Amino acid sequence: MGKNQHVTPRSEGGWNVIGERNTRPTAIFPTQKEAIERAREIAQHQKSELVIHGKDGKIREKDSYGNDPYPPKG
Repeated sequence: MGKNQHVTPRSEGGWNVIGERNTRPTAIFPTQKEAIERAREIAQHQKSELVIHGKDGKIREKDSYGNDPYPPKG
């Protein structure tokens, strides 16, 4: 399983896609939508989690693309 991918706001404007525990962003985008699309591609490829932060920096949404230990029943 790869690194979780975070979409975070930039202080200069725009949005980062950054791997968990990385110090530098993988990519920078002008809109959150573009950043989410790229982070989702990376998370799916690496079988990791996508963590989307709001403008305030708080986690607003998560999507898992890895081996979920508690898959939904049904």
